[in-house]
Amino acid sequence: MSQKEDLKGLSGWLILVGIGVVLSPIRFVTMYYPFFIRILNDGTWEILTTPGKEAYHPLWAPLLASEMFYISAMVLVSLYLVYLYFSKHYLFPKVYIAIVAASLIFIPLDAGFLTLVLPDRPLFDSASAKEFARALVSGMIWVPYMLISKRVRATFVKKSPKKEKHLDGTN
Repeated sequence: MSQKEDLKGLSGWLILVGIGVVLSPIRFVTMYYPFFIRILNDGTWEILTTPGKEAYHPLWAPLLASEMFYISAMVLVSLYLVYLYFSKHYLFPKVYIAIVAASLIFIPLDAGFLTLVLPDRPLFDSASAKEFARALVSGMIWVPYMLISKRVRATFVKKSPKKEKHLDGTN
């Protein structure tokens, strides 16, 4: 068996990646959906987004809508990532890196926009600082792993686009 064959498969450090990949959509749904459902159902949305109300600010609606869109997109992309992981699809490392990058961009942007609505609030409260730190540490560990790991290169090869064959048989 070749060294490449020895490295092929969802084992080694990829098991830790897989645990994170499987837990990610569950974490998004259990952490954020109850919060958004409460905002939409208990009158908070109307209080924050209706002109003339005491808590109204014109940026509340776009801020909350962008957060809801981001979380919903992350749930869907995370579920797609689970599929890519278990099918050993060649797109897995790219999509994984894109999710990490999106988090590293969205979290500070969201925090910055929130300070426009609530100027006395610190840029990063404890929850957003924790989320950003989680994304940053994850990115610092797993993005380089996705880029340089021989196991990743040997495992995520399914459905890779075929190279065109020339008439003389060369690639």
